[in-house]
Amino acid sequence: MLPHIIGVRHHSPACARRVAQRIRALRPAYVLIEGPADFNARLDELALPHRLPVAIYSYLSADETHRGSWSPLAEHSPEWQALAVGREVGAQLRFIDLPAWHEAFSHTENRYADVADAEHERRAEAYEEALTEALSVQGRDALWDHLFEDGTEGEALDQRLDTYFDHLRPAGDPGSLGNQAREQMMARWIAWAMAQRRGPVLVVCGGYHAPALARLWQGLPGELPDTPQPQLPSSSSPDQPAQAPLRFGSYLVPYTFKRLDAFAGYASGMPSPAYYQWVWAHGAQGAAALALARVMQRLREKKLPASTADLMAVHLRAQGLARLRGHAQPLRCDWLDGLAGALVKTALDAPLPWTYRGPMRPGTDPVLVQAMDVLAGDVVGQLAPGTPQPPLVQAVRTELEAMDITLRGALQLDLLQDTDRARSRVLHRLRILGLPGITRSRGPKQALSGERTEVWQLGEPFEQQAALIEAGAWGATLVDAARARLEDDLRRANGRILPLAEGLNQAAWAGLAALSDRLLRELQSAIAREPHFEALAPALGLLHTLLRHGQMLGMADAPVLRVVIEAGFDRALWLLEPAAAIAPADVDEHLQGHIALRRIVADTVAALADGTGDAPLNIEPARALAVWQRKAADPGAAPVSRGAALGASMSLSSLLAPLGAGRAGGPHTPSIEDAMHLLRAMPAPVLGDALTGLLALARETLSSEPAFAAGMDRLVQALDNADFVQALPSLRAAFAWLPPQERGALADQVLVLHDATTLSRRALTQQFTAQTSSEEWAAANAAETAALEVLRAWGIALEPEDPGSLKTH
Repeated sequence: MLPHIIGVRHHSPACARRVAQRIRALRPAYVLIEGPADFNARLDELALPHRLPVAIYSYLSADETHRGSWSPLAEHSPEWQALAVGREVGAQLRFIDLPAWHEAFSHTENRYADVADAEHERRAEAYEEALTEALSVQGRDALWDHLFEDGTEGEALDQRLDTYFDHLRPAGDPGSLGNQAREQMMARWIAWAMAQRRGPVLVVCGGYHAPALARLWQGLPGELPDTPQPQLPSSSSPDQPAQAPLRFGSYLVPYTFKRLDAFAGYASGMPSPAYYQWVWAHGAQGAAALALARVMQRLREKKLPASTADLMAVHLRAQGLARLRGHAQPLRCDWLDGLAGALVKTALDAPLPWTYRGPMRPGTDPVLVQAMDVLAGDVVGQLAPGTPQPPLVQAVRTELEAMDITLRGALQLDLLQDTDRARSRVLHRLRILGLPGITRSRGPKQALSGERTEVWQLGEPFEQQAALIEAGAWGATLVDAARARLEDDLRRANGRILPLAEGLNQAAWAGLAALSDRLLRELQSAIAREPHFEALAPALGLLHTLLRHGQMLGMADAPVLRVVIEAGFDRALWLLEPAAAIAPADVDEHLQGHIALRRIVADTVAALADGTGDAPLNIEPARALAVWQRKAADPGAAPVSRGAALGASMSLSSLLAPLGAGRAGGPHTPSIEDAMHLLRAMPAPVLGDALTGLLALARETLSSEPAFAAGMDRLVQALDNADFVQALPSLRAAFAWLPPQERGALADQVLVLHDATTLSRRALTQQFTAQTSSEEWAAANAAETAALEVLRAWGIALEPEDPGSLKTH
């Protein structure tokens, strides 16, 4: 006796009908189904009164490993009919494939995708192309309809399917390594069922596997196969600890026809799942009537051509095409070709979407876009009450209830209130998990921004339940799941500082300061690969602010911030050392990088000198000072970078004593004369660039020193007219770094130098701003007003001494 192996195409009504008929006729003792074997102990869950489609979501997660795969089931799926009808005749049901989290599926999002190796794909495509040419049909799906969905049943359908699958998988074709592992597992289940000798054994599997399984099961032992357990390689090095405990399992999730559609990228699915559900329920003629009625209704709703005459034209064309193609009644491709021929009046900019696989291409006619959307359907599955779900689902519900958060409408939070801050953390954790329906519509970009208000738009779209169940792969509680997902995102940043900084900003919002030791080691190593100083150093400044002032967010002195800042500081100094040109668009980020490094050095030196308070960072301030001094003296470096390096050294001069400044071998303490020497060495066109760097890093030191004003006065007077014209634009930009009060003090010093104290300082400061437009004034006024409002919101009442002073200066 041999097993009855039925090869199918997943979600084909013809194959589903074939499976149901064969089970009822044969009444087998065992029905073995291509599906995840680790779900066998819970097959009763599939008998609950769900609204289809649903899917078995299987996952495996641990540190940097995360796999997820779906096994979708619709009423017109052969696998669903095998389950339903097998239960009806009293057969024992078993899934016989590898668990969907197995390595064999590691590159496959959907376990039914059946993506084989490239060589097999080429053979299959060549065979299908030869068939389409011989039968004069266009496209793989039209070929399938022509051969199998035309109403043929019984032995004729069996013969066609067997012939088709035999040619897709010629004898001797071993398939990919992943498919070989799967087929070994399925063959062992067949051998076990046959060894029980309790009656017929019926196997439902993808048609690609059927020829191989017919050979492989023979000669295998009849023992019950063990379901594989996940294993990840353990570390043999004490410096590299083993991965965290594995999280793996399978749960039912609601699915949708849109996700089932082959045009959404589901490799082995049928296109237009709504249409084929109608074929299953009402036959080809009933499906055509429903499809036409709903397509025409949709076109009229969208104000597209859909008159009664158009409907008649579509019907006439489809009937004619069916006869021409030898179809007893119009099939899906006949109706779609009829729609295109009757309703599309202009030249096509893209191929007909049913003639290829994958997403529709740009330029597809709107009539065809709407028709395909109708045939895909908007059916959404729903799990039966009592369906087991991962612990995270109940944990999230409990947290939302405890925080009095209802997922409906807008929610405004005051981040300075403890209760609202806690609610904000919960919502940010849900946001990290990517749950639909959780959107922050307004709020500060940075976690330590002065803005104190957040506004969330909350809802419960149908996708949310499935997404929450799938998020259970990350952990059993909201904190654990959000932390695991965040750690995965941080790993995927691969040391690039901008996504890394954004991830740590999210951690601050969500109150997730404690991350795994393993991740800290990985980040320390990965950040050494960041190639851009202008990306790295400014981000370090934001993270340093979180480290030192993130008490409200629970991020103050967080180990992950220390690791990133220390590793990033070392990398930033290495990137700063070589001489390199700086693009104009990167100047501001370059200067912000110097400012961030200076702040970190100042903080560390102060902590070392004080010996109390925050623990100093494990960095080398002396190395930073040495790099800045070499940069300032390097004639090949960009002028703005030389100025910034010298300015950084000058601004830290008061902190240099603990590092040996002024002693033999200690770092040189720069002076105003050093600054003037640098500026005098600059060509006129870039004189202001070097001054920009100096003022950006040492404006407090320079603007308060009369020697600086005197030196600049002499330097400018020494320029001839041509050089002055060339230097003026960059000089104006440099002095823009001075705030109004310091600019005014500098103006007073210049007036003293020229014995013109009878003049108002405005006589000079207005020269810097005379060309400012009214739009720029308006923007400055708006920024000043916003700043004052932020200060008042934090309880700081501050008004300018002269209401017009900021405008003037």
